[in-house]
Amino acid sequence: DEVARCEAFIDRLVKRALAMEGTCTGEHGVGQKKMKYLTIEHSPAALATMRLIKRALDPQNILNPGKIIAL
Repeated sequence: DEVARCEAFIDRLVKRALAMEGTCTGEHGVGQKKMKYLTIEHSPAALATMRLIKRALDPQNILNPGKIIAL
């Protein structure tokens, strides 16, 4: 179906960009579609730093909860 084809395309696109030492971003939907690729693109230390910054700036997790960095 169309959704499955779209998801497969996004998967190929992100993995190709990462293989070429780049990144794959989109101004809308990064948090929803790219989250599962963060562990491939960034080190555990980088992700921990992102979480620390998120918690410092948004301690109540009210700004886009569940997007970009899962707390």
